[in-house]
Amino acid sequence: MRRFALLLWLCGCVVPERDMYLWLEEIESEKALEWVRAHNEKSLELLTADPQYAEIEAQARAILLAKDRIPAPDLRGGWVVNFWQDADHPRGLWRRARPAEYEKPEPAWETMLDLDALARDEGENWVWKGATTLPPDHDRAMLFLSRGGKDATVVREFDVPSRSFVAGGFALPEAKSRVSWLDRDTLFVGTDFGPGTLTKSGYPRQVRLWKRGTPHLDAPLVFEGAEEDVSVSAFTSFRPEGSFTFVARAKTFFEADMFLRAEDGQLRKLPFPDDASFEGIFQGHLLATLRSEWRGFPAGALVSVPVDRPDAAEAVYRPDERSSVTRVSTARQHLVLNVLSNVQGRVVKVRRTQGWELEPVALPDGGSAGVVSADPFDDRVYVGYESFLVPYTLYAIGRDVRPVRRLPERFDARRLAVDQFEAQSPDGTRVPYFVIRRDDLAFDGSNPTLLYGYGGFEISMTPAYMAVAGKAWLEKGGVFALANIRGGGEFGPKWHRAALKENRQRAYDDFISVAEDLVRRRVTSPRRLGIMGGSNGGLLVGAAFTQRPYLFHAVVCQVPLLDMLRYHKLLAGHSWMAEYGDPEDPEMAEVIRRYSPYQNVRPRTEYPHVFFVTSTKDDRVHPGHARKMAAKMEAQGHDILYYENIEGGHSAAANLEQRVKRTALEYTYLFRQLVD
Repeated sequence: MRRFALLLWLCGCVVPERDMYLWLEEIESEKALEWVRAHNEKSLELLTADPQYAEIEAQARAILLAKDRIPAPDLRGGWVVNFWQDADHPRGLWRRARPAEYEKPEPAWETMLDLDALARDEGENWVWKGATTLPPDHDRAMLFLSRGGKDATVVREFDVPSRSFVAGGFALPEAKSRVSWLDRDTLFVGTDFGPGTLTKSGYPRQVRLWKRGTPHLDAPLVFEGAEEDVSVSAFTSFRPEGSFTFVARAKTFFEADMFLRAEDGQLRKLPFPDDASFEGIFQGHLLATLRSEWRGFPAGALVSVPVDRPDAAEAVYRPDERSSVTRVSTARQHLVLNVLSNVQGRVVKVRRTQGWELEPVALPDGGSAGVVSADPFDDRVYVGYESFLVPYTLYAIGRDVRPVRRLPERFDARRLAVDQFEAQSPDGTRVPYFVIRRDDLAFDGSNPTLLYGYGGFEISMTPAYMAVAGKAWLEKGGVFALANIRGGGEFGPKWHRAALKENRQRAYDDFISVAEDLVRRRVTSPRRLGIMGGSNGGLLVGAAFTQRPYLFHAVVCQVPLLDMLRYHKLLAGHSWMAEYGDPEDPEMAEVIRRYSPYQNVRPRTEYPHVFFVTSTKDDRVHPGHARKMAAKMEAQGHDILYYENIEGGHSAAANLEQRVKRTALEYTYLFRQLVD
């Protein structure tokens, strides 16, 4: 075998590296879980015994479980619906109140479902994954309940007025199901109907029309996609002027065939390009945000097309080079847009008269502002504003803008300042980033600094109130930096596309450039610099520390992708090939191999001490990524820490108690690495 490998090497052929740790991809195997428990024990023993752990844990608990948090409003049928977790209800309460009651300092809530009681009565580890309710009254709901935090859910019909599950009602066994209402007795359903009904990504390949009282397996087919697609679904947009039903065939993560479904079941393809993001319908106008130029409208523009005149396209909103539309919401008589301008948020109301009329909503500058909830049957809209140092404030907008609730201050921000700097990436691109620091910071390289990033899937990193980090990190002299690297959506589709597939290295170059700029400005030094990221951000920090090991002294790698030559074979990974490329393509595989952390960690390189955090129940990003990387680094002689929540899903925390613990572990680790 060695002679054969030598011959391959001499002729210039690539010899695949044997993966010694594939057994760690067996999520629930006893051997793998024994490895997990041993590493958990080691990490917990070390970190919880640290004198700082108890203080950080108490601070995180006081903030995350505080009774005076703002209950997030969800407007549905004249009610404010909210899902609430606290120390007394760690799994949570699904509850509601009328808007006038909700806006009181101490609202009287009507509990619809106590998830803790349900879990106790049924002997299940239920984690809330949301509910879809039937407009306009919202008196019937399909509840999504997860065992331990997985994306896969059990779906059950719930009667809201009686606060009870419907006997003999709609119900689905555990799967990654998609369900939406057509009317009180009819659902569109996509689920695991048996062999050949799921895509390679593990999502529904079929959508069917399910009538009450019939088995879901017998429901007639509405649409079927290809095995290579990401998923197929259908949904109805309910509005005062009428209802419209749509079928979506997601061919990739960023491309979809969208169809308007007639009452007779006929499908008419919408006129937008496949890579447009369909935003729904408003007063007879179909809406989409463009990812590429179309009919003279630039990428990033929000455009409209009348349902009955597909050639009569108009621009609703045209962002500039440093702006992007990040969300479109519909109320009864107006649209509400979330807009980013140089990574700072604004809200814009849009009305339809002779054309589209724009009206900026008067909110504070210098932070993040956006819609929290809107209902197509209501003119009331809730929006929120926050910044790194200013607590979250909830506003109601109608004819005017009025504050409804304000989060109490969680840390002392009086001596803190926020800067927005730019770093230059190797190709000359200017990459913005925020720095939150003491206002009397000595720029001498001695400051413990945590740099956070994501850089993928067109997701923007925006200012957010730093409740826990402010108390546990900033108050104690730590510096926090947030990088707005390519791959994200901060400046629209072009910013995202710049780091796709063969250009993925640009995201890592951007992040490393921000780190180097922090050192150049003497905010910090490699000895005092730590990095953190989760999911795609876990891949980001994995690539960063394997490419520039001398630049960092701490790495918190959360629920990460790390083995990028196998990511498409693990759980939902196949659905992300539009982002990362296909490892089965030899040319793309070579691009991926150059940055994939698992393939690039070396035994004779000195790496920073890494803390891997993941979850057994994460059925989106496979825990095998973190397990295998940790095992390989240990075998090479590197010192690492590893913690895997045996439940918790993609957030690595199934409830607030678990989030408290994870937060305390991570910040204790950071203090040990960067401060001690």
